[in-house]
Amino acid sequence: MSGYSLFSIIKGALTGHSHWERAWSRPEPKNAYDMVIIGGGGHGLATAYYLAKRHGAKSVAVLEKGWIGGGNTGRNTTIVRSNYRLAANQAFYEHSLKLWEGLAQELNFNVMFSQRGVLALGHSDGDMNRLAERGDALRLAGIDAVLLDADEVRRFVPLLDCSPGSRFPVHGGLLQPRAGTARHDAVAWGYARAASALGVDIIENCEVTGFELAHDCIVGLRTTRGPVSTRTVGVVVAGHTSHVLAMAGLKLPIESHLLQAFVTEPVKPMIDTVVMSGVTHSYVSQTDKGEVVIGGDLDFYPSYSQRGALHRIEEVAAQAIALFPALGRLRMQRCWAGIMDMTMDGSPIIGRTPIEGLFVNCGWCYGGFKATPASGQLFADTLANQRPHPLINPFALDRFERGDVLDEFGTGATPHLH
Repeated sequence: MSGYSLFSIIKGALTGHSHWERAWSRPEPKNAYDMVIIGGGGHGLATAYYLAKRHGAKSVAVLEKGWIGGGNTGRNTTIVRSNYRLAANQAFYEHSLKLWEGLAQELNFNVMFSQRGVLALGHSDGDMNRLAERGDALRLAGIDAVLLDADEVRRFVPLLDCSPGSRFPVHGGLLQPRAGTARHDAVAWGYARAASALGVDIIENCEVTGFELAHDCIVGLRTTRGPVSTRTVGVVVAGHTSHVLAMAGLKLPIESHLLQAFVTEPVKPMIDTVVMSGVTHSYVSQTDKGEVVIGGDLDFYPSYSQRGALHRIEEVAAQAIALFPALGRLRMQRCWAGIMDMTMDGSPIIGRTPIEGLFVNCGWCYGGFKATPASGQLFADTLANQRPHPLINPFALDRFERGDVLDEFGTGATPHLH
């Protein structure tokens, strides 16, 4: 039970948890570190953990301007999958999915990874042709994929409206059985706890306010808790990447947009998989607490508000109810928005910047959560060895200059649900 006995949990309930030890330490920042990770979300914490665990790094700090898990890590819809069409994305996300399968054991922390499957719906003959093509490509790459016809989808998801007169007729779908969901907060907490145990300094409420450069090399940072000297910095701040790197004089080909989601009141189990529809740009799943999670597309205007707009909620609710009419009876419990750092081709940017010692991990668009373990592990390897890991070579910043983009947007039936 994540390191706590049943007795300790009962004791905590009776004493207001006053006796519990912190899951991770909260030290004062040191004057210097060998490596600094800016951003205390899942990717940043995973990077720090693998630096310490796999590369033996002894002087690593994670600087978080707020609290651990308070950014996009706690503002997503927890979907984990690897059913991509392009070879570079297949290799990366399948590596990540394999790490997910052993992550609870790796961290000795229950991240609640549930391989309940992810089903991408096809609503036309064209959709089904694209799904069949993607399924063939996945199987050739050794990744699980099962093409279902309409009757098989109806049996697999009984509550889905598969009637001939439905607003979005269901012709079939592509299922990845090994895909599923995980608990986003638990992932952040598990990586933070494990990294701290290996000696990583996790410093919350510490905002970076500037970079110290010498001859186009990083030599330190300015923060709200004092200066920090370092020659290796990894920037992992999701939707805030643009304004953080602007302090170093860099401009990246990304925009920050809001992606909303919401959950209903909890009900008994009704949907035991993840259902995604590229035509409606919506997706539906149910949490272990019984809440139905519903998400859709971007609000399509740049913002850092984390609130979102009513018109998108109305649109996504209508689309979800069209797929699952039973949802119309439920009340919305809460909604939120994450800040998506959107690249021009829908794929991330990982690796070097023009400044020596300054590395970036950003541009995850719709797909950041599922990438967490692989992103952290491979970015850690890149920082430790001062060169990109082969699996992230295709995601280099200079690909835009070379015209070697990874455009996954237009592939398959779920272009906006990565």
